[in-house]
Amino acid sequence: MGTVHPFPSSSSPSLQVAFDRVELSRIVDLYGRMVAAGLWKDYAMEFGRDAAVFHAFRRAAERAEYRIEKRPALSNRQGMWALVGEHGMVLKRGHELGPVLAQVERRLLKVVGD
Repeated sequence: MGTVHPFPSSSSPSLQVAFDRVELSRIVDLYGRMVAAGLWKDYAMEFGRDAAVFHAFRRAAERAEYRIEKRPALSNRQGMWALVGEHGMVLKRGHELGPVLAQVERRLLKVVGD
């Protein structure tokens, strides 16, 4: 016979980590500006028990150029936010999202000549 599993309610602890509205809007805003600059073409999001991850791709058929990870278990240590490069190296880690995204936003800055 089949097993009946209760539907998760708001009183039960969350089984997965997710971005809240402010965090996601900040990430999607950066993604939109990178698409407008022609640097990114696609994205993916992954939600698990340990982390929520936003993957940004240059092209759809490649591995992610950057991963923006939220790991609440590390919030008391190095910080729950991490920017991970294409080859898996952690480029920036912090307690707040803004300084972590600043590393990517620097790519959008252009020198304006006289």
